[in-house]
Amino acid sequence: MNVDKLKSTIAKRGGIAKANRYKVILTPPQQSLFNIDPQAIFTSLISGEGINAGSLINNPRDVAMLCTAAQIPGREIATNEVTLQKQTVKMPYGFIDPDVELTFMCTNDMYIKKMFDDWSNSVIDTKNYILNYKSDFTSDIIIQQLNMDDKVTYGAKLINAFPVNVGAIDYSYDSEEVASFTVSFTYDRYELEGGIGSFLSGVSEALGVLG
Repeated sequence: MNVDKLKSTIAKRGGIAKANRYKVILTPPQQSLFNIDPQAIFTSLISGEGINAGSLINNPRDVAMLCTAAQIPGREIATNEVTLQKQTVKMPYGFIDPDVELTFMCTNDMYIKKMFDDWSNSVIDTKNYILNYKSDFTSDIIIQQLNMDDKVTYGAKLINAFPVNVGAIDYSYDSEEVASFTVSFTYDRYELEGGIGSFLSGVSEALGVLG
């Protein structure tokens, strides 16, 4: 391999894409946006700390900041084996979009874990065993690749996503690691977007929250 040609190819393509340069835009359903925990509010009042109005809303920007690992999904072409004369070949008949996993670190108030608990409960009411309407518990998720200037170069938009597994939090007296958990999302489909398209999707999502 010619090293100079490799360097030239990388340079004209804007450099190497870094796996730690990403952004997640995730707006939970409306019922999970509000962090109204009566016990936490009562504790804050009797301790004299008062109530911070900002803490009562699960800010999508905070959610994105606490996302420590993400994935842009791949795609598998589903095939059947078909025998043609003496040769067996694979014939496509559809495609499979795998679930996407996002990992989040916890803060001391555990608000992000509570948010996903609420989101999960909005899918199926675990007390009354009632399945809710899909339109009430799905949301679009945007995962973007950023360059070194924090500009969007690529992205994927998960349409009608919702959590199918809110992972466990592991604890140990010997551990110095930050408490974290992983959430698996399923979705109807995903759309790949270029830099401009993904940026505009992010802006549209933000305007939707403000609306």
